[in-house]
Amino acid sequence: MNGITKWFIQLGKAFRQEMSTVIHDAGVLLFFIGLPVLYPLVYTAIYNPEEVREIPFAVVDHCRSAESRRLVRQADATSAMKLYDYAPDMQSARALMAEGKVYGIMEIPSDYSKCIMTGRQATVPFYAEMSLLLRYRAFLSALTDLQLHITQEVTAGRLASAGAAAPPISGLPINTQANILGDTQQGFASFIMPGIVVLILQQSMVLGICLIGGTAAERRRRNAPLAYSTDMASNGPMATILGKALCYVVFYIPVTIYILHYIPTWFDLPHIGNPADYLLLMMPFLLASAFFGIMLGNLMRQREDAFIYIVFTSVVFLFLSGLTWPRFAMPGLWHALAGAIPATWGVEGFIRINSNGATLAESSEPFLWLWGLAAAYLAACYAIARITARGRRANRSH
Repeated sequence: MNGITKWFIQLGKAFRQEMSTVIHDAGVLLFFIGLPVLYPLVYTAIYNPEEVREIPFAVVDHCRSAESRRLVRQADATSAMKLYDYAPDMQSARALMAEGKVYGIMEIPSDYSKCIMTGRQATVPFYAEMSLLLRYRAFLSALTDLQLHITQEVTAGRLASAGAAAPPISGLPINTQANILGDTQQGFASFIMPGIVVLILQQSMVLGICLIGGTAAERRRRNAPLAYSTDMASNGPMATILGKALCYVVFYIPVTIYILHYIPTWFDLPHIGNPADYLLLMMPFLLASAFFGIMLGNLMRQREDAFIYIVFTSVVFLFLSGLTWPRFAMPGLWHALAGAIPATWGVEGFIRINSNGATLAESSEPFLWLWGLAAAYLAACYAIARITARGRRANRSH
């Protein structure tokens, strides 16, 4: 009992010392508070509005018939497209696109009306400016709906012209209905932000921990060998590691509630899951991220190393998370590397619960993986701490 009591006293001491370090380091506070508080606001504001409407387009009409004019009127009537002007030729239309006045060009061929009247298939090329995929997707969706509508009208007209014996038609033979799950608005922010906010939690924590690690390494070099006697390693490796991790997790609990609950609520992002489920999922995620950061923090040799070695990983981890490319389509090496990152499973589990309404039991795979990563990184931290402690004792003996 005395040994257990002493261990908990060491744990509390490590917790208090690390909390004092965090509170008195402006750079760490910037990562632990400023970054997770401001980044979701900035990112979500950038990705809004989620839908683009009334995108100007030009028309090059080589047919100049009643059917071609009706096609243009119907395209202009869609919510996504707005007729800017008729161009006499493609060169003039391309000039309008180059000036940024239009983002699409509809070129109606000279045989469009003849094809419609004779029962042949008519082809109307459409050229979209691809600097923003949201505009391209809006064009594609509007033109697809327009194609189905015109097909219905032309089919009905052909059947009517066949005589009284032709069966009436009230629509297409097969109707299509889209049921969008997870991202009902089909907006870019609703698609990517639920994953981005989880990655922000991990990266801000890891950056702050690595900043602490680099600072401690500088202090040890500057004050050696005196620094060894004041280092938290005197508390015991496991108590020190768990005390530090507990400090970071406690610090991040309100940040996690803010970033996962209030940000989706304020910006009307997908938010249909049970808060208790995704907050329970975040517990092993925060622990795994803390141990992951402590492990990487041991590799830092100076304060600036956190910026050099960690910041660039945000883009890499974003791709590995499966948000921009599905994980099952990744090569084996990248798939395995993605599985070793806490944010990968945190993103997957949070999106399942928050955006698709899954329960924690239905997200058991990422939940168990996060606990496994937490245990693995804790073991790695402990091994590094033991090796480091032996090296310091050897240096003191010399």
